[in-house]
Amino acid sequence: MSETDLVIEGYEAFLTGLKQRIRQGQIKAALAVNKELVLLYHHIGQEILDRQKGQGWGSKVIERLALDLKLEFPEMKGLSPRNLKYMRSFAENYPDEAIVQQLAAQIPWFHNCTILDKVKDHKQQVWYIQKTIENGWSRNVLIHQIESNLFARQGGAITNFSETLPPSHSDLAQSLLKSEYNLEFLGLQEKAAERDLEKALVNHIQKFLLELGVGFAFMGRQYRIEVEGDEFLIDLLFYHVRLRCYVVIELKTTEFQPEHSGKLNFYVNVIDGTFRHPNDNPTIGIILCRSHRQAVVHYALQGMTKPIGVSTYALTDTLPETVSRELPSVKQLQNELEAVAARFEEKKEEDGAETLPE
Repeated sequence: MSETDLVIEGYEAFLTGLKQRIRQGQIKAALAVNKELVLLYHHIGQEILDRQKGQGWGSKVIERLALDLKLEFPEMKGLSPRNLKYMRSFAENYPDEAIVQQLAAQIPWFHNCTILDKVKDHKQQVWYIQKTIENGWSRNVLIHQIESNLFARQGGAITNFSETLPPSHSDLAQSLLKSEYNLEFLGLQEKAAERDLEKALVNHIQKFLLELGVGFAFMGRQYRIEVEGDEFLIDLLFYHVRLRCYVVIELKTTEFQPEHSGKLNFYVNVIDGTFRHPNDNPTIGIILCRSHRQAVVHYALQGMTKPIGVSTYALTDTLPETVSRELPSVKQLQNELEAVAARFEEKKEEDGAETLPE
């Protein structure tokens, strides 16, 4: 029997612990390297910026600098003219090195580049950095969150949380709900039925959880509850690990109606009365509807004792205004088609051809 075949008491636990410690060490080392790299890039960017402003160096100095640095450090990546321009922009956006150390240096360099590219408002830049740190977003997830305008949507749901929850819990709950949820990934048409919407959300639960935000744990679809022999089915039930409470979601493919809140209030009461643990916080209800009128929602929630929020969802992305302005109108398209048809008829008469002109 070889030494590798011997059973050593406690060895497996020792090996597991050692592997975990090594992985933690690797992560810490990678984070430390990233931090130093980002700080170095900030310093380089600041130096370029200072000399361009103070000594009148032009933009072409970056090309020369990239070439000279590459000759000196041929093995080092990230010294291209494009990356040096990112460094300059980075330093310009974050002149305070303390903010860089506390925030920007905690995320990968190319995450910072993505934020610089796609977000121009400084307040929003800092917000996306903070959310990336909190949620551990990959670069692709970060891009998705920016392009879906998460900053504007986060915390914008209409709720009665301030009247029904303790202040500290109310603020956190409010910050986690969005005014509108982007469900484009479902691939559904605008007139999809509630069951189709519900089924698609469950089939794409990973993407739905990403859109809901960090902390949601899926408990079930058409979740059965019973009250005095009568059966009721909750569309979607979740548990939120940060809020430490159940979250009931009701789906509506129509505009919000006051009776929707009454039904959800009933469900929240039942979950509180039958499922809620003494250490859990009050259950929260969310109505996810196609559209709503703010005053109608306000009056529907007024006076209710259970925490309820109302948000909308979008199944397809609307084109940005800057893009839609460039697109032809229906009338313009019709006129163009009529002109093409007229030219085609003229061509046919001229040469007797039966095919479209090139």
